[in-house]
Amino acid sequence: MQSLYDKLYKSDDFLIGAELVSIRGSMAEEIAVKARTFANELIDCSEIDWISITDNAGGNPQLAPQALGKPILYAGKEVVIHLTCKDMNRNGLESEAWSLNSEGFHNILAMTGDYPIGGNEGRAKPVFDIDSVGLISMLSQMNKGFHHHYGMSNAKPKRLEKTSFNIGAVTTNFKLLEGEVMPQYHKLKKKVECGAHFIINQIGYDSRKQDELKKYMEQHGMKDTPLIGNTYVLNPRVAKIFHSKKIPGVVVSDELLDLCLKQGASPDKGKTFFYEFAAKQMAIFKGLGYKGVYLGGVDNFYSIDRVLEIERSFSPDDWKIFVKEIRYSRPNEFYYYTEEKKTGLSNITKRDLSVKGKNSSSISYAFSKWMHKVMFTKGKPVAKMGASACKKSKNPKQGPKLLRSFEHFSKRVMFDCKDCGDCSLYEIAFLCPESVCAKNQRNGPCGGTKEGKCEVAGYGDCIWLQAYERLKHDGKEDKLLEHSPVVQDQGLRGTSSWANHWLGKDHYSKKYKEAKISQTKVDVVNNNHHASNGMEEGQPIKKEENVN
Repeated sequence: MQSLYDKLYKSDDFLIGAELVSIRGSMAEEIAVKARTFANELIDCSEIDWISITDNAGGNPQLAPQALGKPILYAGKEVVIHLTCKDMNRNGLESEAWSLNSEGFHNILAMTGDYPIGGNEGRAKPVFDIDSVGLISMLSQMNKGFHHHYGMSNAKPKRLEKTSFNIGAVTTNFKLLEGEVMPQYHKLKKKVECGAHFIINQIGYDSRKQDELKKYMEQHGMKDTPLIGNTYVLNPRVAKIFHSKKIPGVVVSDELLDLCLKQGASPDKGKTFFYEFAAKQMAIFKGLGYKGVYLGGVDNFYSIDRVLEIERSFSPDDWKIFVKEIRYSRPNEFYYYTEEKKTGLSNITKRDLSVKGKNSSSISYAFSKWMHKVMFTKGKPVAKMGASACKKSKNPKQGPKLLRSFEHFSKRVMFDCKDCGDCSLYEIAFLCPESVCAKNQRNGPCGGTKEGKCEVAGYGDCIWLQAYERLKHDGKEDKLLEHSPVVQDQGLRGTSSWANHWLGKDHYSKKYKEAKISQTKVDVVNNNHHASNGMEEGQPIKKEENVN
């Protein structure tokens, strides 16, 4: 049997995946029997290339996806397991990944996850120890082979067995504001850089945005990364839920809602229309050059079969007509590319820059930039003095008492600092992810913003929208997420972030050291190459450069 990875990279076929939503309860529940019946029908369908199983979708507790996935996997069908960061910390996620690998599950869709809304005795506490970028990075490291010290820092590290995960990620550009869309594109690129093998876009009903995503990837170094289109079979009830913005990241415009309600009043309650609507989206994805389609919103095989049957009835060029039909955007919605009027798609030679960055040059922001440059630039006098003072202090983790008190007070007043000890202010335009972001996102936004607002009540504007606008005003918006992936060290909580930075203990300093080592290795390779070609013959490689 050909693996999903091989199908994505070695096959010319347009692939089809089907979503299986997990249930709450055990496998003996009546609803589980219905889900298993649906799964068995999908297994028997040769047109379905994989079955994707959700992980506590919508932030609700449900049966673990591998419970439904095992019979499917053992029957010979490719399974994609959704793995999210909302319910487990990094240790739990690593444990889960080892378990999945051991049981033969190699396809993982890595996501940050929806903020919990339900649970036994009320809402569960969210985790979000790492985000989707951190999870992708971890899975990618596992594929290369983890180095493990078994709890003893002085022990010789052992390289663990390599895993073989086919890592997927999700992205969305179905956002209203430039400050929402662009950070999503930056994060998409970061996900691919960190090891994502394929991308699935979020549910959306705007063909121009679907075309824009494909062209953005082609124009920004992601041309070879397979892109899967998301087709959700609507009905009037679900359209109302999507329109009410109760599902994070999913948008149904006023115009589309009116159409859905109108069709729902027909004798068959709109079923024929909604099947055809989904089939048209599928045809559009195929015409745009997507690698496949992800079918969701159904819980029975008849619906899947009808959508596929209708799509097969279309002529090869019909998708060009459908593109102009399915264009349900919102007024003043931001697009990265301008529109090509003839086709209704994107013109890649032009970029719409009509939305300007807000003037965020507040005294606090300007002062923060200046202070960081003066105090925390590697090799500068203040940084050297700070490191020396912290080393000599009674407790190097806290630094001198007076300096620690000043740090705590100033950061509390300016940023509502939570004293995490592993600061990301510099990487997010001097906005604190612990006090401003419900999910503590340090590597770009989650997909749950609603017209610029956080999906969680009480958090206001998305921190990454604010960061983007600050950077755009400075002319540095392209620098967003240029830094290495941030994985926060929880062992530093309650200690001085200043001391940790000066002494090289925070994530920023660790990445800085890794970058220098990596560059040194490149220099060694280049020197060896030059020497072997006689270009610098007789010049020995410096001892400190030979890190291998």
